[in-house]
Amino acid sequence: MAKTLIAFFSRADENYFGGAMRYVKVGNTEIVVGHMRELIEADTFKIEMKKPYSPAYMTCIEEAKKDLKENARPELVSVPDSIADYDTVILAYPNYWGTMPMAVVTFLEKFDFSGKIILPLCTNEGSGMGSSVSDLKKYAAGAAVKEGLSITGSQAAESKAKVEKWFQVNGLI
Repeated sequence: MAKTLIAFFSRADENYFGGAMRYVKVGNTEIVVGHMRELIEADTFKIEMKKPYSPAYMTCIEEAKKDLKENARPELVSVPDSIADYDTVILAYPNYWGTMPMAVVTFLEKFDFSGKIILPLCTNEGSGMGSSVSDLKKYAAGAAVKEGLSITGSQAAESKAKVEKWFQVNGLI
C-alpha cells in the first residue's frame, strides 16, 4: 500500500497578513497541514531549525534573506531516519524570498527522492509558488514533482476545500 509523508516547515510568532502584522500561535502552513491530516492518512514531519528565526517578522525575513543569499543549510532539530517507505511526499512551506526556506533545502538534501512523487504546497500572501517548484526539482533530483498548490496564508484556515480538490486531482482521495 502506498504511504504518504507530509513534511512541512511552518513559523508561528509575528506574521504578515495582507498588509498588517499579527502574532499567531500556529503558523499558516501548519494550519493547512492540519486540514491535510483530516483528509488523508499520512505520517507527518515538522522541519524545525536548531536556531529558529526571530519571532519578530522583520528580523525573521532579514535572517531568511541572509540564509538564501549565502546558500546556507540551517541545522535541523532532527530528520527522519529514512523516507524509503514513502511513495509520496507532500512538502509544505511558506514562500521566503521567492522560494522555499533554506531549512527545507537542508531537509531535501538528506534523502534520495528518486522514484518518489512530491506534491509541493506553498503558503504566501500573494507571491505564489515563486521559483520553489523549479528549485525543488533541483534539490530532489529523480522525483516526480507534481503541480504545486499556492495557498494565501491569511486564508489558511479556510483552505480545506482547495486542499481536498488538489488531493483529488493527485489521486490521494
